[in-house]
Amino acid sequence: MNSTRSGASGGVVSGSLEVVKQQVRNSLSVKQELLEDADLLALTVEIGEIISQALQHGKKILLFGNGGSAADAAHIAAELVGRYQRERRGLPALALSGNMSSVTAIGNDYGFDSIFSRQVDAFGVAGDIAIGISTSGDSENILRALRTARERRMITVGMTGRRGGRLKTSVDYCLAVPSDETPRVQECHIMLGHILCDLVERALFHE
Repeated sequence: MNSTRSGASGGVVSGSLEVVKQQVRNSLSVKQELLEDADLLALTVEIGEIISQALQHGKKILLFGNGGSAADAAHIAAELVGRYQRERRGLPALALSGNMSSVTAIGNDYGFDSIFSRQVDAFGVAGDIAIGISTSGDSENILRALRTARERRMITVGMTGRRGGRLKTSVDYCLAVPSDETPRVQECHIMLGHILCDLVERALFHE
């Protein structure tokens, strides 16, 4: 009985390991495609420079997304306010999903589609950076916030998947990860967010 149980368990473990390996392969495949996209890499560098220049001129970064993308927005903001890898002063970045009182009050009074646009209207000024994260590119509350950002003459950046939805035409700069699979897109989004933080630190704190 023990050997039967062990054999069954071994089969389960073996099958699970293959699932894990395939997930890693899928992730690596998307990252390899990204690595070979010269235009996307050049755009990442350009966005890093634009964010660095905005911060040098006393501007701030507003980030927003839903679900996992909200977590990515908060993660990137935390790297900027705290630190990524270098000891330096804090940089002004704000994830708009963080204040639950604001999010729920705005959602209750104005509707879910306004939870970010209302905050962009409150906090954003000309020259600030608005970063909207949506794997589908069609999240209405992200699109509405980006429209508000443009109205306030902010610089708009989108992070999305291969198709990009309406987001692609709603921003000044769009980082479209070469995948239609949400987990793979999100994995690349946080990688790109880390790269942008690194570029900013290198530009502003290079000594």
